[in-house]
Amino acid sequence: MDLKIFDRMESEVRGYVRSFPVIFSKARGSELYDEDGRRYIDFFSGAGTLNYGHNNPVLRERMMAYLEADGVTHGLDMATSAKKYFMQTLARLVLEPRGLDYVLQFTGPTGTNAVEAALKIARQVKNRQNVISFTHGFHGVSGGSLAATANRKFRKAAGVALGNISFMPYDGYFGPDVNTMAYLERMLDDPSSGLDHPAAVIVETVQGEGGVNVASQRWLRELERLCRRHDMLLIVDDIQVGCGRTGSFFSFEAAGISPDIVTLSKSLSGFGLPMSLVLLRRELDVWEPGAHSGTFRGNNLAFVTAAQALETYWADGALSEEVAAKERLVRDWLENLAHSCRDAGLGVRGRGLIQGLVAPVGEGLAGRIARRAFEQGVVIETSGAHDEVLKVLPALTIPRELLQQGLQIIERSVGEVLAGAGRPTRTLKVAGGGQ
Repeated sequence: MDLKIFDRMESEVRGYVRSFPVIFSKARGSELYDEDGRRYIDFFSGAGTLNYGHNNPVLRERMMAYLEADGVTHGLDMATSAKKYFMQTLARLVLEPRGLDYVLQFTGPTGTNAVEAALKIARQVKNRQNVISFTHGFHGVSGGSLAATANRKFRKAAGVALGNISFMPYDGYFGPDVNTMAYLERMLDDPSSGLDHPAAVIVETVQGEGGVNVASQRWLRELERLCRRHDMLLIVDDIQVGCGRTGSFFSFEAAGISPDIVTLSKSLSGFGLPMSLVLLRRELDVWEPGAHSGTFRGNNLAFVTAAQALETYWADGALSEEVAAKERLVRDWLENLAHSCRDAGLGVRGRGLIQGLVAPVGEGLAGRIARRAFEQGVVIETSGAHDEVLKVLPALTIPRELLQQGLQIIERSVGEVLAGAGRPTRTLKVAGGGQ
């Protein structure tokens, strides 16, 4: 497949094309097709942007009808019928049933812009500069959001000093027997710890880019308690694991916490259209008009598909139940796979339909498995500080049969890679009929 024009004209910064070196020309549901007509099962979902699959027909029909009626496509932050209906739908189906009273701030179309806005408003409200972020956290690659991102690869590209962030250990960072929240509490309580009083804490309930690290519900509740006790705002970055990825619409619902600020993007539009949103408690809305601006903070096509996604998938609990069932399938499959390859040191972690097959650091196993899986028709990426985690991130709506096909390919790829590395494996009957 001829990729020469990409090599000649596109910057060296390009990334995913290196992992998936084909030219994709068509997409439907959880299937991608390249220019040669070869099919790939999508376990990547646009890095979590396509929770409802590619070209979802219900969302596409709504968008096409809006375009054919000459609906407004670009409106800055002017009032439009599309924005009005999205806000009404979000309030009716998501916020009001959960007892949430958030003001909506429509930022620029990317997740990093939502994080920038959240950090700025938190610092304004508290009149303090420092913010706590966590080890392995990822919040974006622009200015303030990059400062809150832990990964050295992204930080060293900044070209400037990154400050006003204090990093603390995430849940499990020192292993399962160390309570990192006790460490944070001690740092906050000690006036000589060197920790400047933070305006806020920003956290992912599941760290996707960081390696599918999952915070326990207890840890999240303790974090909220510390925020209240020390007058810090709690910001939950739900950009990748919100919009149903963990089963509930917001990933923090199971913990029973109430963040002061929530950032959403990725699957919010439901169709892969750029859209970002900051939800903030009403009393925190101290912005002056136009103080955080942006030409593309009014993507009306995204409002249309987002509203339709909410009406289609969040009017009842059917999708949440479907995610729970598929979570059990994927989790059982991966755990049985890890058990059958016990000598390889594989592990499993995740929540909902973001699951990780964790390989030992330093051996490059996860990357080799991902490449072998792609050769056999599964699009899947790695994550973690050392790219040691194979991240299973299918659409929430993926048919069960297609999900099993993809898992079978992963299982076969693991076996072939381990065999090539001289690692013995045991044949084990696993969930869904895999061998």
